[in-house]
Amino acid sequence: MEQRLTKTKNLNGAQSVDRALTLLSLVSYFGDSGAALSEIVEQSGLNKPTTRRLLLALIRSGLVEQDSLTRRYQLGEEAYVLGTLASRRYGLLQLARDSLAILSAKTQDTSFLSIQRDSYSVCLHREEGTYEIRTHALQAGYRHPLGVGAGSLAILSALPDEAVDEIIRTNEPTLLAEYPNLHPAQMWEDVKTTRQTGFALNPGRILANSWAIGYAIRYPDGSPAGALSIAAIDSRMQPQRQLELAALMRTEARKIETRLAQLQPVNGRLKRLGGSTLKMHRRLEAGEA
Repeated sequence: MEQRLTKTKNLNGAQSVDRALTLLSLVSYFGDSGAALSEIVEQSGLNKPTTRRLLLALIRSGLVEQDSLTRRYQLGEEAYVLGTLASRRYGLLQLARDSLAILSAKTQDTSFLSIQRDSYSVCLHREEGTYEIRTHALQAGYRHPLGVGAGSLAILSALPDEAVDEIIRTNEPTLLAEYPNLHPAQMWEDVKTTRQTGFALNPGRILANSWAIGYAIRYPDGSPAGALSIAAIDSRMQPQRQLELAALMRTEARKIETRLAQLQPVNGRLKRLGGSTLKMHRRLEAGEA
């Protein structure tokens, strides 16, 4: 969320709509915790009165709500309705639900589905396993810089080098400040290893005893649609079991990819959703909106 909107005096027409929708996207980044007005102002680069005015418009439409106690902004009921309707056509989660259930049933560990959103990854779903000891490092709605976590790393590694380089540079301040075991050089090493082995491994880089395996889901053209991952305590992630888990995820990823291929008429639109916010920011910075 480092990209900022350019400030201009004219907030009419299409530019005002673009900025309001970008604020909607920024609010969504903060998930269930919500976003303070000061945080939205900082991330958007807009002044406080303009930000507040646009947020009020989103509140009137039902797309955003403000908690009466915390005064933080969250996605509103209408955003949920629209998302539910859109998921019928574009829902990777719907295509992957059966596979997530299979993975957790066969392994007894917790499985996840993640997607890319600009330079971050977002966990769409957490499928609980039955093993008595579980890792709770990732929950549905959590976001991390792309490459942080096994599923996130699998997605990053499936991108071309120039995209990987841009994303790592964008996230570098966050990596250095919040993830001491995942500095940019280490991230590049992990990308190279993932490409060599075919699956991503997080050997406790975020939480020492929380390990995970990730496997990319790809569109027919080879670009990443998302990733499956399985997390467990370190004692359940020995080298031989890593290979077994990767093989299971490969099988389920192929099933999902087959379903995606059957949606070929809408794949082009679906693929563009992940980078839409970043593209909007760049258009505004270039004065094209």
